[in-house]
Amino acid sequence: MSQNSKINTIQYASFEEYPVYLKDDLGVVYTTDKTTIKLWSPNVSEAKINLYKEGNGGEAIAVKNLDYDTKTGVWQVVLNGNYHNTYYTLQAKYNNGNWSKEMPDPYAKGVGVNGNRGLIFDPKLTNPSNWNTDKQPPLKSVSDIILYEAHVRDFSIDPSSGIKNKGKFLGIAEKNTRNSFGETTGLDHLQEMGITHLHLLPVFDFKSVDETALEKNQYNWGYDPQNYNSLEGSYSTNPFDGLVRMKEYKQMILALHKANIRLIMDVVYNHTSSTDIFDQLVPGYYYRNWPDGKRSDASACGNEFASDRIMARQFMLESLKYWVKEYHVDGFRFDLMGIYDIETMNSISAELKKIDPTIFLYGEGWTAGDSPLSIEKRAIKNNVKKLNDIAIFSDDLRDAVKGHWSNVIEKGFVSGNPNYKEVIQFGIVASTNHPQIKYDSKRGYAQFSYADKPTKVIGYVSCHDNNTLYDKLKIANPKASEKELVQMDKLANTIVLTSQSIPFLHMGAEMKRTKMGVENSYKSPDSINKIDWNWKHENKDLVQYYENLITLRKNHPAFKMTSEKMIQENLEFLTLDSPLLVGYTLKNNANGDNWKNIRVYFNGDEEETKQYIDGTWKLICNGEIINQNGIETINDQSVTIPGRSAVILYQD
Repeated sequence: MSQNSKINTIQYASFEEYPVYLKDDLGVVYTTDKTTIKLWSPNVSEAKINLYKEGNGGEAIAVKNLDYDTKTGVWQVVLNGNYHNTYYTLQAKYNNGNWSKEMPDPYAKGVGVNGNRGLIFDPKLTNPSNWNTDKQPPLKSVSDIILYEAHVRDFSIDPSSGIKNKGKFLGIAEKNTRNSFGETTGLDHLQEMGITHLHLLPVFDFKSVDETALEKNQYNWGYDPQNYNSLEGSYSTNPFDGLVRMKEYKQMILALHKANIRLIMDVVYNHTSSTDIFDQLVPGYYYRNWPDGKRSDASACGNEFASDRIMARQFMLESLKYWVKEYHVDGFRFDLMGIYDIETMNSISAELKKIDPTIFLYGEGWTAGDSPLSIEKRAIKNNVKKLNDIAIFSDDLRDAVKGHWSNVIEKGFVSGNPNYKEVIQFGIVASTNHPQIKYDSKRGYAQFSYADKPTKVIGYVSCHDNNTLYDKLKIANPKASEKELVQMDKLANTIVLTSQSIPFLHMGAEMKRTKMGVENSYKSPDSINKIDWNWKHENKDLVQYYENLITLRKNHPAFKMTSEKMIQENLEFLTLDSPLLVGYTLKNNANGDNWKNIRVYFNGDEEETKQYIDGTWKLICNGEIINQNGIETINDQSVTIPGRSAVILYQD
């Protein structure tokens, strides 16, 4: 058989026997005088391309067969001439003689409306005029990161946002926007808050929203991937023109970078919305199966990506590199990261750091169901020491602070649950090994120190999943007054922002965000998911408290030590009898802090308590307000720690 033929007669007994292709030019490579399209699919007998003028409707303007290379398993076609702004689909012919559905190729970097056709385009023509001068905001240390999670639509959809491009990428780029009371909203609010990284829920092309009928106001979080290297059309001002979403996404990134905020993309390679995405063109290869041939489903979404297969790993790697190089993305959050194998995650980390050493990677260190991938190979929480420069979420701290996520009426430490003190301390030292913490293999949390450095753990109390912080506190404490709920809210995120892990905030926590008690709002209407920017007015003092808390962390390196050893040497817990009182000292100008000693108390009891304190200290947080210049001086006397509050003091 010749090297290049339009028919492949080879059949393989297993995926392991497939030839592999590790170059970075699968999918479409465009130049002004020719376009090359490559599809890796070693087990189909023919492949063809259909070209279209539009992203939907109309007859194909041309159909061509692809040539096959037996050595690489790659099908290829070269289109001579300038094909910018031409849509296409690929089809594969199976060994039974049937043709697949028409699909964009798995690597498609542009798509038409609803992602059903790929787009050939000149990437330079999607750049805003000042794209080449885009500058990434400085990041001295990973420990300086403050994450803030938002959803493109929630961010601006409510009339109170004062944002013109509601629910769009461009809505995040707008400056000088105000709520009904004249207070800042949108991007200006993010700047005021002082966050360093905006984490956006999925923005790649997802399936659930019909982009041809946006007037229906459909909603989804976007964890139902369709095209991994293309953008979601419903977030653009014109989903019918595949070029518009690219340019607008870049405009948003430019605006964020100018505002000194980096962008984190939420990526969901662990499963696909339908198996057609890979199966139509490359049958079976990209999904895991059990030994009996049944599809495995560790994602609880119907399928599971086979990250440990060489070309599946390659797909993830090329996709992530593309987002960094083409769109200047600053980091990634991996959904259900436990489904991926450690080797794949470490190779992603190594490759991305070559492009940008400051890229930040983190993910959910668990699966949603069992997987054929053995536990010791999974990128899960308990294996985080085997992961290189990749952080995981601390469900330990989250549940200890506010109560178990699935037992919605359970109280946490901030609501007076006396069973979580040790777990709070475990969270404060970012799950590292500390001589004063008793690890216990019998309990559900803090069984052992799974992290080897604090920057590999994300401390948080709420995110898009489950109830918002305010809703959870309200449901678990039905008799609490509004004032008491606010105290618990403040205490919860004070624990997060003064702990040694990387802090993560759910958008709106600073203004008592509610989803009306809806626990899983992934397809709830805007009325449940939106940010009502007038909440900012109603909760002025709380917003101010959060801003001051973030400033405190940013100004004081003692709260963000960079190694386990540093924490062991400079963080000392106080021996306090009450199960609802945690206290510790950050000493010796920890991590180069200009404050010699910092004393922190967390009181989870509704009653205030007093603690005698030796020497002269300045009180900077009294549970109500934070003032780094000092609220009062405490001199060899008792300090009052109000109920459900944090108190912070320092010595020069």
